[in-house]
Amino acid sequence: MDMQTADRFALDPAGSHIRRALRAARRVDTPFSYWLLHDVLPAELCRSILALPLTGKPLGESQGKRETHNAHRIFVSPETRRQHPACDALAEAFQDEATVALLQDRTGARLAGSSLRIECCLDTDGFWLEPHTDIGAKLFTMLVYLSEHPDAADWGTDIMDEQGQVLARAPGTFNDGLIFIPGADTWHGFEKRPIRGIRRSLIVNYVKPEWRSRHELAFPETPVSAG
Repeated sequence: MDMQTADRFALDPAGSHIRRALRAARRVDTPFSYWLLHDVLPAELCRSILALPLTGKPLGESQGKRETHNAHRIFVSPETRRQHPACDALAEAFQDEATVALLQDRTGARLAGSSLRIECCLDTDGFWLEPHTDIGAKLFTMLVYLSEHPDAADWGTDIMDEQGQVLARAPGTFNDGLIFIPGADTWHGFEKRPIRGIRRSLIVNYVKPEWRSRHELAFPETPVSAG
């Protein structure tokens, strides 16, 4: 990381900024518990993430699954952290012991010993996600929406029932976020609707030690600690 960029991020450390957003998050308990966040990341970090020269392909028709385009997915890996200061600052913020401890305190998730996984998503018109629950090896899911398009408020994650009926929609406005703890009832997805431009978002997961795709992890050799 060049010192000039590091100094800019140090003016508003991402970890402390994220923790402020977590403390102010609004909890919703229907149809399952989830949290809505505002102003999740520092402005400088948001601008740097948007400026990243990402090599992934924006995803349109997805057949309802992100796995449809596995070869084009973009993760914050050790390599991207070395290449891009914004990726490193983002990963360090969510690896931070104080952040993990607060996430546990606010949500009840047990994250110590898990691994951090961050995906940078670029979705275009035609993209949709079928109802799913994220259960299994994912212990925690957070989405941060980073689209500046005028329509982006309607591009948030859909909170669904098992039949795919949309019961609520997270605001997809710039730098807002959604958290939930995966479980058997946490049905969500993205109902197909027009995307004029690119729907940009981050997906932050903490995953169990047995996660096989180690190349997707920000710190594949270093599990998180909650103090």
